[in-house]
Amino acid sequence: MADLTKATVREFVEEAVEGGRVLRTDGLNVYQGLAGYVHDPVVVKKQAAGASTLLPRVHRVASLLKRWLLGTHHGAVRPEHLDYDLDEFAFRFNRRRSAWRGKLFYRLVQQAVHVEPVPYQALIKHISPGPEHKG
Repeated sequence: MADLTKATVREFVEEAVEGGRVLRTDGLNVYQGLAGYVHDPVVVKKQAAGASTLLPRVHRVASLLKRWLLGTHHGAVRPEHLDYDLDEFAFRFNRRRSAWRGKLFYRLVQQAVHVEPVPYQALIKHISPGPEHKG
């Protein structure tokens, strides 16, 4: 998101989350007044339980994501690629304990064959170019 205003957050939530869903967020006030959603704010400081109890496995996934991004991309993460980097992380994370690890490459190739190719410009069309990409 470009900024953390109510309007920007509202636009993001309406685009990314189906109406009527429960939004579990931190206590930030930009989430207040989101019509069509059940807002369940969790302010860790005000709770007797720790963060790992209130939001189980969130810290572990965030740590694994940071380590994967640093190890794979060596810190060179670009906004125009982030959605796809996160898709790859989710794909790998969801299959990390698979009994059929050898099929990982097979499934990637199988999907590549069944899905139409997407040109690079189509992948990043939603990203406005930064100052380093203009010219």
